[in-house]
This record gives sequence, C-alpha cells and structure tokens, in this order.
Amino acid sequence: MTETTTSVGRVRGTREQGVTVFRGIPFAAPPVGDLRFAAPAPPAPWDGVREATAFGPPPPHTGCAADGADWLTLNVWTPDPGRDARLPVMVWVHGGAYTIGSAGLPEYDGARLAAGGVVLVTANYRVGVEGFARVEGAPDNRGLLDQLAMLEWVQDNVAAFGGDPARVTVFGQSAGGGSIAALLTMPRAAGLFRRAVVQSAPGTTFAPELAQDIASAFAAELGLKATVADLADVDPDLLVAASDEVTAAAGAHVDRWGLAARRSILFSPVVDGDVLPVAPWQTRHDVDLLVGHTRDENRLFVVFGEVGPEEIATAEELYAPGPYPAADPMRLYDLVLSDWLFRMPSLHLAERAARAHMYELTWAGTLGACHGLDVPLVFGNLTQGQPASLIGDVAAAQQVSASIRRAWTAFANDGDPGWPTFDTGVVQVFDSEPAVVPYPEEESRRIWRDHVFAPLPLR
Repeated sequence: MTETTTSVGRVRGTREQGVTVFRGIPFAAPPVGDLRFAAPAPPAPWDGVREATAFGPPPPHTGCAADGADWLTLNVWTPDPGRDARLPVMVWVHGGAYTIGSAGLPEYDGARLAAGGVVLVTANYRVGVEGFARVEGAPDNRGLLDQLAMLEWVQDNVAAFGGDPARVTVFGQSAGGGSIAALLTMPRAAGLFRRAVVQSAPGTTFAPELAQDIASAFAAELGLKATVADLADVDPDLLVAASDEVTAAAGAHVDRWGLAARRSILFSPVVDGDVLPVAPWQTRHDVDLLVGHTRDENRLFVVFGEVGPEEIATAEELYAPGPYPAADPMRLYDLVLSDWLFRMPSLHLAERAARAHMYELTWAGTLGACHGLDVPLVFGNLTQGQPASLIGDVAAAQQVSASIRRAWTAFANDGDPGWPTFDTGVVQVFDSEPAVVPYPEEESRRIWRDHVFAPLPLR
C-alpha cells in the first residue's frame, strides 16, 4: 500500500502490475442536490486516509443506472509516486458520443501506458442531459467544465503522484477527442496542459438554439420544461430514459434538427459564446498537437447500425461539400460519413495548429481500421473491455500497439512522437509495417478543403 497527500486529504493506493494505482479520488463535489446542473464545486476535505482502491460510480447514462452521487472522481497510475520523480503526465478523456461512458471501464486500465514512464490520469465527467443538455438557469457545457476542474486538480496535485504539472498532455478519442478540441478553444483551459493528442475527433458542435430545442424535447417527455427549476429534483435515471426516447425517435425531428437528427447525435458541446466561444475549427491555438484518425471510421456504425437504401443514396448530397469520385454506393456512403464525422475534422485541426504531428491508423482488425480500434491499441489492453472485440489477431496487434504507445508517451515527454510535423506534408501510418508517407486521404482533403465545421444550427 502507498499513501500520498492531495490538497483535500490523504489517499492510499495499491501496487499492481509494477505501478501504483489510486482509484476514485474526488476532484469535485458530487453534482447533486443544490449542485445539480451547476458548475463543478471543489470537493470537501476529509480527515484520516481515504482508501483509493475502487473506481467511483459513473455518471448516470444509458445502460448504467445512477449508483451513488460521487460521480466526479479520477484515477491515477504512476510508476513512481515520489514527489521528485517529475514524470510527464497523460490525462485521458473518454469518448462515448457525449452520452455514455466512464473512466472505470476495463479498456481504460492505465497500467501498460504508465509502465512506459508516465503518470496516467483518467476521470469521469457528466454526460448526456447532466453534462451537455442546455438547461435554463445552468451553465452550458457542464461536462467540459468538469474536465476543466479535473485538469485544475492535476495542476494542484499531480506532483504528489510523481508527475510534472508543467508537462501535462491531454488525450482522448471520439467525444473525448472532441472535448479536447473544445478545450483547445476555451480561454479557461489556457495553461492547464502543454500538449494534446486528439484521436478521431467528431466535427459536431451545436448552436445554442439547436441545443435548447433538443433539451426542450427531453424535458417534454416528462411533461416538464428544460429549466433547473423543473429538472433539479428529477431522478437522473428518468432523464436518461427521456433522452433515450427522444434519441430513438430523432428521425421525426429532421425538419428542425437537420443532420443532428439524421445521425441521432443529440449531445455535443454548445458554442455558447462563454464557456466555448467558437467552434474548435474556427480558431487557432499554440498547443503542441498530435492528431489523427482511422482509415475506416464509419465501418463500425455500418455494421452495428441499420443503413437504409435512401440514406446510402443521399449521403453525398446531405453530408459532403462536393462530389466524390465514382464508387460503389455502400463504399461511397462509408467514405463520406467517415470524412464528415471524424477524418476531416481531425485533418482540419492539424491544419489550424501552430505545430502538429498527424497519423492515420490503417492496421485492420475485425472491422477493418474502424472507429474505436485505436483505443485498445493506445492502452495496450488487447483482450479486455468492449473495444478489444475489434482487435482480432492479438499477436499481430501487439507490435502495432507497442509502436503507438511509444509514440504517445514520447510525445508526452518532449513533444516529438518520432516523425516530422504535418507542415512537411507527411503523416505516420500505423500498420503491420509502419511508415511515414504523404497524407493518404488527399482526395478527401481536396473535397473538404474549404468546408467549415460550424456549429450545427436549428433549422
């Protein structure tokens, strides 16, 4: 057992797999009662030693009922908990469409990454209605504000776990990558991290009017209005159920919600002019950036979702800014949606960064190089957690995973993942035989060159 002292109390962790692990440390007060739908507040101090051996309860979301109120906790893996170690720090922001997920999932076990010489932090944040619905009387983007509070905790406390607060790298995938793209834009995040790794960032943000209309639909399911006064005392599980009902029937709202309804994307960061002043693709930043995507992003959603012939036939017209080269309709649908959802937003982030390294994952698992395949490869958890089902050949994946982990930890250490910056015209391709090549998706790059990923509007 290992003990250390945080700003609000002493914690005791355990030694596992060659690293020391602390789980379930509060970085903010439980967002319930008077703090429901509020910005995160500091956690209450405690006396004695808090056992940090179990993950905190996840925020309520689809498939996960509310269990306790201490949703805002984090976890730390460290190879050396000594205050003088000054190791680089990597802070993970999980994905899940801003709707589901928690830091306690087995795919996010940080032992293998931490063993590479970094302090690894994972954290919960509010998702769904609790974190991203536009509620009158509450700040927008509460999930992002939770992430800010977590990063402030890291600055104040990570040295006690062997980390260097001057070398913090945030990294995340899907909605986690989108969250980091938002953090790059948020004035309140300035100085809280030095580097960022953005994996498959979605290009969706919401205009306030769209977010308000969607939230009103959630509340109407319960006969209520989308206000703190109406929703503060509602059981969190009822709000989850209401949002699930609206999401399932999102197609009925296409005339007002447009592409958000077509893709059943009903939660995204809100460009409110305050917490998030502009969309991440409408500004520049000077944070060192490592950004990329998988080759076959949309393949995951094609396999596990129902795609009708009309949707396939109209994909280019609805989502693309220009015509694509002729292709089989299903292949064209897959390509257009991959570009709209993840590939081109990731590319545009790289193009707007002062200093960026870019990559593409082309190694194929069970569904090709699909969305989410990078998660088990980054963490090295090839046989545990739901994304591990995407791996297929574990033996073949081990080498790819080792290459990615070396690149990520090297970038966290000194900003150099091992290949030239994107302004040289090349990217790192991760495959059975990794290579540094010109950007492979140049045709898509040409088509989307002048597109602006602006906030999705209310129609």
